[in-house]
Amino acid sequence: MGTRSLTHVIETWKNDKTGKQKKQCLMTMYRQYDGYPSGMGDDLAQFLKQGKVVNGISSTEKQLVFNGAGCLAAQLVAHFKDGPGGFYLYRPMSKDCGEDYTYEVVVDFNTKEMTLRCFDIGYISKSGNYINKRKLLFEGKPQDYDAWLEKHSKQNA
Repeated sequence: MGTRSLTHVIETWKNDKTGKQKKQCLMTMYRQYDGYPSGMGDDLAQFLKQGKVVNGISSTEKQLVFNGAGCLAAQLVAHFKDGPGGFYLYRPMSKDCGEDYTYEVVVDFNTKEMTLRCFDIGYISKSGNYINKRKLLFEGKPQDYDAWLEKHSKQNA
């Protein structure tokens, strides 16, 4: 049995009229195995930190670019999916899929900033019912994930 995970790509933006922050999940990807922070979390951070979110593509750009959150989501699937099994697309913001960890890649439309979040999902039985309990483990830039993972790994050793 594998360590399952879900990865959500979420776009946020500020509503011009109300000034309130809005969000929309564009894609949810399920990973069948290696979903733990040193597996999927690290794989995800390594991929994301190679690139940057832009609005428009320049022919002189040398770095990997994501032309908005939708482009990032498509490139994420292309990066991880290399044949049958292993990875699957689920309805946006799916949960309770047997996942042990959930990752969120949040892209701010206005600032083009990327935030990576890692949650530990604990299933607790209450009167025979299983409920999803999310615990935030990491929230920050993909570039900061390596240092967090090293510290996290030492604490859990």
